[in-house]
Order: sequence, then structure tokens, then C-alpha cells
Amino acid sequence: MSSLTTIPSVPESLLAADVTLPDSSAPAPWRTKIDAAFWWHRATLSAASVVPVDLRAQGVIPVTLVGFVRYRESPVGTYSEIFASPVLLRQWPVPPLHIPFIAVDSLASVHGGRANWALPKSVASFTWGPSSIAASGDGWDVAAEARAFTPKFPMGGGLRVLQLFDGEPRSAWLTMHGRARLGRVNVAATGPTLSSWMAPGRHPALIISDSTMTVGAPR
Repeated sequence: MSSLTTIPSVPESLLAADVTLPDSSAPAPWRTKIDAAFWWHRATLSAASVVPVDLRAQGVIPVTLVGFVRYRESPVGTYSEIFASPVLLRQWPVPPLHIPFIAVDSLASVHGGRANWALPKSVASFTWGPSSIAASGDGWDVAAEARAFTPKFPMGGGLRVLQLFDGEPRSAWLTMHGRARLGRVNVAATGPTLSSWMAPGRHPALIISDSTMTVGAPR
């Protein structure tokens, strides 16, 4: 990748000029231990417009996926993250996510995400409460109240993420195993674009605890 600062993203994930990244970070794959809250909703009419034209040319599936993740263990230590995929891409057999918005509170994670997976990680601050999660960055905020409705059950599965490496699409697999509960989140988001495609209000959620997630190398 020619530059860690020129990865396509929404304005909320632009890397501030005063951010100094480390020279290196752990290479892929990353095996981590996480707690998380993932939610989804029907995509808004403007959601697809924040995906690069070359990726959405094959068509999209109008589902938005958002997640707060707390990394209890990772190759770069503990950190928090928020990410959002505005639509799924119409590719089979597994429609991938494209992630133009992602932020963390670890500079080592910013470097690793940008260098390993072309994820446009920016810097944010996070607050975790017993049932609330909030993140704030440069000109944007996302807050969620999460409630679980079911007992914990075994959870396993995978997602495919498709990003652009100097204009070339490459994908990586995320696999998860652990325990989860079904629930709902109540969400509020502000920002130059987030408020137009990250829908506010109540949405179904998957609340994950004491789980492992492996992020593979892109291919």
C-alpha cells in the first residue's frame, strides 16, 4: 500500500494531520478476545453513496451493520473500536462488508488496521457502562444503549470484509466463536455523514461476550 493516509473513507474516518502513527504493528492474522454489540437495520437511501463506486457497481444489499467492540486481548494490546458497513455488497456466496468508517482508541491498532487490511481507522474516545457504549471523534459521536433479551447461547460464524488496496479489492475473513445473546440497541449518531446512513432508534442486536475473533490476512 502506497500510503496509510489515503485509504478511502467517509469524513469521520479521515486521519487527523497531527496524528503520528507508530512505524510498525503486528502483521495479520490477528487472534483476539472480545466483547461486542453488533446491530443491523435496513439501509437508508443514501447509504450506498458512501461506498466507492467500483465496489458498489455490482450491486448492493440494503443492510447496514454496525458494531462496538472491546478487545480484551489482541496483538497490539487492549483497545475499543466502533465500525460500520453502510451496505452489503452483492457478491456470492458470501456478500461481503465494506467498512468506510472505523475508529479505535489505540494508535497501534490504527496502524495495524490501515497497514494490514486497508481499514481507515481513525482515533476516538470511548465510554463503556453496564448497558451503554459511546464513542466520540473529530466532529462525530455515536451512543448506544444495549439490552439483552435471551440467555447466552453458543455462537460461531464468519464475515468477509472487502477493502481497496491502492484501488485493488481484496478481502479478509473474520471468524468468531464464543457466547452471545439476542437483544436490542437504542442508537443515536451525529457526524458529517453518519447521521444520514447510521439510522437512529431501536434495532435488533447480537450481544457477544467472552468470545474469540480471528481476522485473517487479506487475499
